[in-house]
Amino acid sequence: MAAPVSSPNQASANQQVTRNYTGPLIIVITLFFTFGFVTNMNDILIPHLKRACELTDFQSSLVQFAFFGAYFLMSIPAGNILNRVGYKNGIVLGLGICAVGAFLFLPAALTRQYPFFLLALAVLASGVTLLQVAANPYVSVLGPAHKAASRLSLMGAFNSLAGTLSPLIGGMLLLKGVDYSAEQLAAMPVAQKESFLNAEAALVILPYAIIGGVLLLLSFVAWRTKMPNIESLQDEHTPVEAATSKTSALQFRHLVLGIGAIFVYVGAEVGVGSFIIRYGQDLHITNLSSFTSWLFSLGDTSSLGGFTEQIGSKFVACYWGGSMIGRFFGIPWLTKINDAKALRIVCAVATLLVIASVALTGETALWLMVLVGVCNSVMWPIIFPLAIKGLGIYTKQGSSYLIMAIVGGALIPPLMGLVSDASQIQFAYLVPALCYLYLLYYGWSGYKQRG
Repeated sequence: MAAPVSSPNQASANQQVTRNYTGPLIIVITLFFTFGFVTNMNDILIPHLKRACELTDFQSSLVQFAFFGAYFLMSIPAGNILNRVGYKNGIVLGLGICAVGAFLFLPAALTRQYPFFLLALAVLASGVTLLQVAANPYVSVLGPAHKAASRLSLMGAFNSLAGTLSPLIGGMLLLKGVDYSAEQLAAMPVAQKESFLNAEAALVILPYAIIGGVLLLLSFVAWRTKMPNIESLQDEHTPVEAATSKTSALQFRHLVLGIGAIFVYVGAEVGVGSFIIRYGQDLHITNLSSFTSWLFSLGDTSSLGGFTEQIGSKFVACYWGGSMIGRFFGIPWLTKINDAKALRIVCAVATLLVIASVALTGETALWLMVLVGVCNSVMWPIIFPLAIKGLGIYTKQGSSYLIMAIVGGALIPPLMGLVSDASQIQFAYLVPALCYLYLLYYGWSGYKQRG
C-alpha cells in the first residue's frame, strides 16, 4: 500500500507524533532488554538444572531446544496474532504470556520435574517470539527512516547489556551452592541427596517470580502507554520491488543458503555460550590466573581459587559482554569494509579460536572460547541483509524464513550435548567450528545472487 502524500498540516502532525515517540521507544527498549535477559539466563539454567534434575549433557541442552524451538513454531502464528489484535495489543499479550511462562517455574521447582521446566521455557519463549515479531517493526517506523539503523543499534546495545548482566545475576542466585560432582551426589545418603536437590531446584523460584512480576508490570505499562497502531511499514522503510521471474522466495539461491547461515550462526552462538561452564569444569582449572582473579574480584586476587560454577557464570557474562563490545566497535567498522569480506574475517577468526581452544588446555583454552563472542557480534547484521538483498516483492517472505531459522539455537546445542556424552565436551565444540566454516563459505560465495 502506497503511503499517502502529506499536506503541510499532515507534516506538522507527523512532527508532533515524532515528538511523542519517547514513550513507545522506552517501551521497545525495555522489550529488547527483556529479550536479552531471559534468553541468556538459559546459559545458567543448563548447569543448574543438570545438577538439580540429574541430567546428561544432552538432556540439559534441551533447555535451548525448548526455548528456541518456540521461535520456529510460533513465528507464523505470532504474525497472524498481530494481524488480528494489532501491534500494541500484541506487545501487551506477549508480555503476559512471558509472565505466565516465568510463573510456571514455581510449580516446576516444587515438583523438580524437568519436563515441567521445559514447558515453562517454551511458554516463556512463545511470549518472547510474539514480542520480537511486534517490536522489530516498531523500531523501524518510530522515527525517520534514515535513522532506523541507529535505532536498531541502540536496541541491540540494550539487548547485549541485558545478556551480559543476566549470567552474572543468574550465577549469584542459582549457582551459589556447593559444586557437588555426579559421583559425590551418588555417594550421598538418599535422604540427604533428595533434600539437597530439592533445595537446588527451589533456587529458581525467587528470580523467576521477580521476572514474572516485572513482566506483568511492563504489560500494564505498555497497555497504559499511548502507542501508534502501525498497520504496515511505510514505503520509505520498504525495499524497492524488483522485477523477477521467480514465484517464491525459496527460488533465490542466496536466500536459501542464507537461511542455512542464520541457522548455524544462531546455533553456534547459543551452543558456545550454553556449555562454557561445562567446558570450564572439564578443563580442571585448579588455580585461576592473577589476571582472571583480579578481573572477577575487582582487584582482590586472593579471593578466588579454582574454577567453580559461579566463576563460570562470569566467563559466560564475558562471552556475551564481548558480543556487546564487538557490536559497538563493529558498527563503524562495517561502514568501512565490504560486508562479505567482514563476514569472512570474523568467521575465519572464530573458527581458529574454537580449534585453538579445543587443542589447548587450562584457562587459556577457556578464554579463547570466550573471545568467540566478539566475532559473533557482527554476524547477524551482515548475514540478514545479504540474504534478503534483491528479493524484491519476496522480501517479507524471505525475512520470515530467516526468522524461523533461529531454530538453529534449538538444535545445535543438543547436538553438542550428544557429542559430549559420547566423547567429551572439547570434541562437542567442533560442531560450532563446522558452523563457522559454513558461514565462511557463505561470505566467500554463498551470498552471491545468481540467476
